[in-house]
Amino acid sequence: MLEPQAPPDLAAWLTLFSSAEMPVLRQTARRLDEARQRIDRVNGRDIIAIVLQDPLLAIRVLAYIQSFGSKHLRSDVTNIATAVMMLGVEPFFHKFENPATIETMLGRKPQALLGVLQVILRCQRASRYAHDWAFARHDMNVEEVALAALLYDLAEVLLWCFAPEQAIAIRARLQVDKNLRSSVVQREVLGFPLSELHLALCRAWQLPELLTALMDNDSAQLVRVQNVKLAVNLARHSVDGWTDAALPEDFAAIEKLLNISRETLLSRLQLPPELLPQLVPAEDRSGVRR
Repeated sequence: MLEPQAPPDLAAWLTLFSSAEMPVLRQTARRLDEARQRIDRVNGRDIIAIVLQDPLLAIRVLAYIQSFGSKHLRSDVTNIATAVMMLGVEPFFHKFENPATIETMLGRKPQALLGVLQVILRCQRASRYAHDWAFARHDMNVEEVALAALLYDLAEVLLWCFAPEQAIAIRARLQVDKNLRSSVVQREVLGFPLSELHLALCRAWQLPELLTALMDNDSAQLVRVQNVKLAVNLARHSVDGWTDAALPEDFAAIEKLLNISRETLLSRLQLPPELLPQLVPAEDRSGVRR
């Protein structure tokens, strides 16, 4: 069987993703159905907790809300809480009723299903880190930062869902040569890095500039952007354990962001005690609790 031909350029990829129905995790669909069955007892906070565990549902909500209400209100919708408040509980369930699921879409492609679930798990982890650190920094809107981290790798999630052959090809090349940069391999396979597609999607879906800036490396000097990027980096580098060579650099940058020690950071990350000796600098080990 011939593999489907990849879109020829960025504009075609943008059209593909923008016109497709976004699936959600099967667990998300189940949680939405359970909440709908007790709708009289469900509030906005319950819905937010469901949405913020699924990057695909989160982007569906944000994209929809951009066409809902006045232009002034749309420009201010930078978090899921505001979106849910604008929609209302019953209209929310009506709009996002019976969504397609990733597991059904990729049921005959187990390698792709595993790939996308791994990326989503990484997105969830990055969002938790970003939320924790934004809270510690007394950020003016913690959820914006957590949401930006959740959506940071959205283009990669979509690639696994709608073009798994290309996603598999990219991953295979990176696994063969650990020294290759992801952006370089993405350009070789797709013709552009996924970061360009991501920002193009943000513009196509008219996401608020603030939320887009939090995911844009060109705004790296902003503390909130650093918060997001460091959370994404740590989630990527720790996905297979705590032995990646990039982790010491990640830790140092996070310690600077939060103005805390290595031991305090590792405690915040709730790492197993047996990992502390290898992750705490030698000069700080005397303070490690036994």
